[in-house]
Formats: sequence, structure tokens, C-alpha cells
Amino acid sequence: MAKDDKSIRAEPMRFWGAGYDVPVTVPNWPALLDELTSRFTADQGFSLATINLDHLVKLRSDPRFREAYGAQDMVVADGNPIVWLSRLAGHDVDLIPGSDAILPITRLAADHRRTIALVGSTEEALTGARTYLEREVPGARVVATIAPCMGFDPTGASADDVLARLEGAGADLAYLALGAPKQELFAAYGRRKLPSVGFVSIGAGLDFFAGTQVRAPRWVRAIAMEWVWRVLQHPRRMVPRYAKCGLILPAEAAHALALRIG
Repeated sequence: MAKDDKSIRAEPMRFWGAGYDVPVTVPNWPALLDELTSRFTADQGFSLATINLDHLVKLRSDPRFREAYGAQDMVVADGNPIVWLSRLAGHDVDLIPGSDAILPITRLAADHRRTIALVGSTEEALTGARTYLEREVPGARVVATIAPCMGFDPTGASADDVLARLEGAGADLAYLALGAPKQELFAAYGRRKLPSVGFVSIGAGLDFFAGTQVRAPRWVRAIAMEWVWRVLQHPRRMVPRYAKCGLILPAEAAHALALRIG
């Protein structure tokens, strides 16, 4: 039986394919901050992923990535195409890029006296990001900066070493700047090993704070052209990525319409 629009919209937005079905479990900023407040208050850990088109490409081909996404406690919409597809499906979701989530989450962590670790990127970027966060957010406490070695295995011995350092530093919250799929794999792995720690996958956000990468200006992001900025900065890496993303858009639009009409 077909569902009416009201019942469809009451369910979370979903992205699915062979072997995966990923809901956007946190649709907007208030819901995200409420959920994190509940976790901090109850001393509960979590893992937070930010789904985008590149992740949907990887979900189609990577069984480990699919398993890692299935283990995430929270999933938010990262990227305008995810927001547009959600609206096509009849769902109103907020754009919540990992980079934009760092400061609000850090303020919330400071309010709850939660300590922070920065994992990924380079020592230079982590040092700069630490200085930025502690300057911008009164009460923020960064207790560890960890740049994993080359060849970092997000579910192996090198991951265990990072988790031991997080535990030894007493970190309550870890920002992961490892890139997909490593950061999501490590978040799912760490969530099992350190259940009281929150793991947030944030991509290049720490590099933006440190100035080791330059993010698109605010006006470019406002007109949904950040992807063009990225292509111009890193054409060899980004052109093939966005080409693959473009190829899956028709199927994703068909899925969105299927959700809308039930």
C-alpha cells in the first residue's frame, strides 16, 4: 500500500543500493545539538558521519565502508546534492558539512567540560587547528594531536596505537581528519573499542582552521559552487571524483522520487 506524503516525510531520508541502506538520522542542526547534548550528559560515546555523493560512490563498491556506515550512530547531510535529493524525496534536511560542524560541537563540548583530540592530517595542521580552536572557543581543551603514520590501517595495529593514545590522554571527543573511507572505518572501530568516546568524521576541516588548505569563500559556498573551487585547486584528484559522483545522480534522483511517491 502506498503511503501518503505525511507518513513518508515522518521517516528519515534514505540512500540505498546493493548491500546498504543509509538513513540521514539527524536531519537538522537543532536535532544534532540535542542528540550530542544527550550523549555528553549521559557520558555516552558515539560516531558521527557526514554523507555526501563521494560516499555514495564508495558505498556501491566497498563492503568495509558499507559495514562502517551501518555502525554509525548519527548521519548528517554533507553536500548540496544530498540536500537537493532529500528535498526531491520530500524531506527537509539541513546542510551540515563536517567542517561547519566542528565549532558548534566544540562549543558544546566545552560547555560540558569534554576534552578533545585531533586525529589525522599532519602535525603542522593539527598544531594550527589546536591553536585556532582554543582561541575561538573559550574552555575548549585539546588534550591530544595525533597524525597517524603513512599506511595507517583504520582497523589494525596502527589504529590500536591511536586508540591507546586517545585513552591515555583522557580524550572524550575525537575529530577525525583521515578522509573517506579511513575516518569512517576508524570511527566504527574506535566506537567498539572506546565506547565512551565520541568520534566525528570531519574531512579537511582541521586543515582549513590551520590554513594548510584554503576553503572556498563564503559567497562561493552560498551559491553551491564549492565543488568548482575544489576542482580548480586539485583538478587531478577532484575531476575523476566528481565525474563518478555525476554518474550516480540519475539513480539517486530515481530513488528520491520513489521515496516521495511511496
